[in-house]
Amino acid sequence: MAFTRANGIVLHHRVLGRSDGPTLVFSNSLGSDFRIWQDVASAFLDRFRVVVYDKRGHGLSDAPPGPYTIDDHVDDLIALLDILRIRQAAIVGLSVGGMIAQRMAVREPARVTALVLCCTAAKIGTPETWAERIAAVEQHGLEAVVEGVLARWFTPAFRKSHADEFAGWRNMLLRTPREGYAGTCAGIRDADLTADAGRIAAPTLCLAGDQDGSTPADLVGRTAALIPGADFQIIAGAGHIPCIERPYELAMLIEMHLKEARLV
Repeated sequence: MAFTRANGIVLHHRVLGRSDGPTLVFSNSLGSDFRIWQDVASAFLDRFRVVVYDKRGHGLSDAPPGPYTIDDHVDDLIALLDILRIRQAAIVGLSVGGMIAQRMAVREPARVTALVLCCTAAKIGTPETWAERIAAVEQHGLEAVVEGVLARWFTPAFRKSHADEFAGWRNMLLRTPREGYAGTCAGIRDADLTADAGRIAAPTLCLAGDQDGSTPADLVGRTAALIPGADFQIIAGAGHIPCIERPYELAMLIEMHLKEARLV
């Protein structure tokens, strides 16, 4: 583990794998930390320099007062990569991490070699639904939303067959700093990346869980249709967090995409 002050805040991160390999960055969903990638990232350590990090307001990174914007998160990632002396990277982004990845690809096209946009979209939810969630969290903490979020994150089959693991991920969500969760909700609320999707030049794969309650497959598919040349695939038996429920299938799809982008 490492801690680095980037863009004025301390970011918790790890750099794994081959120091001489191409870089692969994983960006997390709302309410999670980089541990969600453990079973996916391990598939790439023999060929890639893998960077996992806790975005602002999450995990062990600083949680400054919100609200945040997607550009705040992009600024953090750019600053972290600069400190690590990483000039180019493929980015795998989940949910809000996928929004960060989309915005990064538009702002810094020369730095992004490929994109995997997992369970995400150019616009997620409505201002009203995000305002309700922010108010609930600010007034009552993550306990006020945890059950609804987990119902969208995981399929009923996973919750039943992996009860102990499910309980652990529930703990992770509940321990997300209130300021960080609400601040990032505001960033998602205010973000509409639709107009810029056509400017994404990096080879892009969009993935959806067939049982995702947060970003349904049709929403992800509509975003894929906006991005020139993007591929779109659905992961069976997955909710919003396929890196936990279907890590090996997800890793295989990422691998195939990186091969097509000639990074493997």
